[in-house]
Amino acid sequence: MSRVSCSRREFVALGGVAAAAVLAGCSSQTETDAPAAGSTSVEGDTTADDVVNLQIFAANSLEKAMPDVEALYTEQTGVTFADTQYKGSGDLVEQMRGGAPVDILITASAGTMDDASEAGLIDDDTRQDMFTNELVIVRATGSDVTVDSLEAVPSVEGNIAIGEPGAVPAGKYANQALASVGLYSNAEGEDGEYDPSIAGRISVADKVGTAAQWVSTGDCTIGFVYTSDVYRYDGIEVAYTCPAESHKPIVYPGAVSASSKQAKAAAEFLDFCMTNEDALAVWAEYGFELA
Repeated sequence: MSRVSCSRREFVALGGVAAAAVLAGCSSQTETDAPAAGSTSVEGDTTADDVVNLQIFAANSLEKAMPDVEALYTEQTGVTFADTQYKGSGDLVEQMRGGAPVDILITASAGTMDDASEAGLIDDDTRQDMFTNELVIVRATGSDVTVDSLEAVPSVEGNIAIGEPGAVPAGKYANQALASVGLYSNAEGEDGEYDPSIAGRISVADKVGTAAQWVSTGDCTIGFVYTSDVYRYDGIEVAYTCPAESHKPIVYPGAVSASSKQAKAAAEFLDFCMTNEDALAVWAEYGFELA
């Protein structure tokens, strides 16, 4: 009911019951309507009638698997998803620093999630390690290029695709692996220099998917990516699996954003990712193992 306004002259001109009715109208004002039957109400929502629509920021390597899991969740719960962003983990954190609205962040390294935590961008109580992965060196499908060790990388002719270590965790892991055999100067995988035997042949990619694509197209002879990338990109195959001890553990942490207005719904989706049998089958199909 809209607010009723009336002048003093109108009020005086009326009498009895009519005046009382107008007075009641003058003093009435619209109240917030109660939620309609069947509407979705989630703790932290700005409006109870809003349909839950989660915004996820996810590591680029989840680009193929995540939409399948989101579709499962929508089918089972009615919760929908905005345009999920798949980029290098560091880039996602920077977008959050800039004020991008986010409900869930999933990164491809503990370090980038630590950065988000230190900046107050996530709810630390909701943080959990979700998946693990392996670092592999890939070649184009059918290529006769052989790599039987990290020490053999300099003997490969052609360019080497590696993610930009400041934004792409796979790039940092790759540099750590190269550092383990003296081909990179910083064991942390960042802010170092490559050995002269490979320095002029490193092609820096903006995300791990780009590194995979460069190898598939022949722009690079080999590239450092995750095992899961072999499942999501055509035209590449594993040439060598880097030893687990050559780099820090590859873990994908997930957390609810500190600024989420749908925090309860976001936490429930993270739980679904880790416990629902159909969702677990999707992760396994794309090469992810539970942490």
